[in-house]
Amino acid sequence: MINYEVMFIINPTLEDDKKEATVERVKEVIAADGEVGKVDVWGMRKLAYPIEKKSEGYYVVIEFKASPELPKELDRRLRISDDVMRHIIINKDAK
Repeated sequence: MINYEVMFIINPTLEDDKKEATVERVKEVIAADGEVGKVDVWGMRKLAYPIEKKSEGYYVVIEFKASPELPKELDRRLRISDDVMRHIIINKDAK
């Protein structure tokens, strides 16, 4: 298993329960084929530049262990999600 980290920015206009549901959905995708590690919810932060005419976003960082196939599926699901504005998946083991 390889160590990964995913950071994603959720649309700030969503209600709190929908933000939590989005985080849970990402954790379920990871848990299906890997191990969820530390979940760090940063909350509302100012964006460096406007995204979709929004100047703030709800940041979440999740560390996880998985096989090399899982990040591809997670990337696909985050890309088609309307609730997630941006995301990045990092391989923490790569040197």
